[in-house]
Amino acid sequence: MNKKYNLFSGDLVLWGILALLAIFSFFPVFSASSNLAYVVGKGTPWEYLFKHMLILIFGFGFMIGVHKIPYQYFKGISILLLPVSILLLLYTATQGTIIDGANASRWIRIPFVGLSFQTSTLASVVLMIYVAYYLSKNNETPQTFKASIVPLWLPVSLVVLLILPSNLSTAVLIFLMVMMLVFLGGYPIQHLLVVLGVALLVLTLFVLTAKAFPEAIPNRVDTWISRIENYKQSTAAGSDNYQVERAKIAIATGGVTGLGVGKSVMKNFLPQSSSDFIYAIIVEEFGLVGGIGLILSYLIILFRIIVISHRTPTIFGKLVVIGVGVPIIFQALINMGVAVQILPVTGQTLPMVSSGGTAAWMTCIAFGVILSVSAAYYNNGEESETKVSSEDNPLAILSETL
Repeated sequence: MNKKYNLFSGDLVLWGILALLAIFSFFPVFSASSNLAYVVGKGTPWEYLFKHMLILIFGFGFMIGVHKIPYQYFKGISILLLPVSILLLLYTATQGTIIDGANASRWIRIPFVGLSFQTSTLASVVLMIYVAYYLSKNNETPQTFKASIVPLWLPVSLVVLLILPSNLSTAVLIFLMVMMLVFLGGYPIQHLLVVLGVALLVLTLFVLTAKAFPEAIPNRVDTWISRIENYKQSTAAGSDNYQVERAKIAIATGGVTGLGVGKSVMKNFLPQSSSDFIYAIIVEEFGLVGGIGLILSYLIILFRIIVISHRTPTIFGKLVVIGVGVPIIFQALINMGVAVQILPVTGQTLPMVSSGGTAAWMTCIAFGVILSVSAAYYNNGEESETKVSSEDNPLAILSETL
């Protein structure tokens, strides 16, 4: 059979690990969703399992479709989608979703289909691709700070500042990943120090202003502070500390081999057992063996990301793989770090495992971009970069002119 028509191309090891993670996720999601079904009284575990399965099926459909796109096209796609993402973030921030006086505007409702969409997930992927494009375009010329303010730091600032009031952990993660990417892209270190200093100043001013005028600026500053305080004082009362303590009990109960599939006890006491704290349920049911195995799976994914980036012949290909891939691994490590109380509660889900909707889809799309890059040199069993043809293709025309 002609490899041109293969459904899966690119890094087959990465495909295999992602497929195994997706299949494995059915067990903890089905088990943990009984908390919502029987304790909260919403639906049945089978309904949550079916929903999770549909999300992953569509997610892998997106992954397959995206990885068939020549990765050079993503330059033009990022330029087109970046202003759309910023407008969506602005619209989300103005929805005015307030919980206990705090800004909780993270989702927008998609009309007619009854689904919610977390706009920050789209913005983070699009922004990382755009930053990779900018760095690759200016790789051969000396980069001055003044010249990079509008094309680079303005969109980064807009995305981070629009996410910051409602989701500190995501905003910080995006900013740190951008800093990592521009450092790898050869951006001058002295300019990076200036950007870091300005970012710390802006964050400090935002916190002080929000504390001084809480009614004028709905925010989650008090939530951030309480989470940090609860992290420092493990015996302090609070909902976040309650979740962490139950997660630690689940992990301690799991032992070496675990209680068995579906036999978790703490899933009935953890409010976010199928999303934010699903790692604790995994360790309780699959033990230390399952917990370490999951960590190794993400480390293998990180290794494949590094391999793909190293083998890719273009600067843009190298940077875009790192830019969209490494944040996923960091998110996974943060989720697991929260469960074992290495980090304060952040609300980050476990990629490809936790139940979710648009976040899972954007993770699949990000992996599709990575697999698109890997397919460029795996084509016909040898390293060869996919050529972009501009005939009757506006995306190709835009990409070739960049």
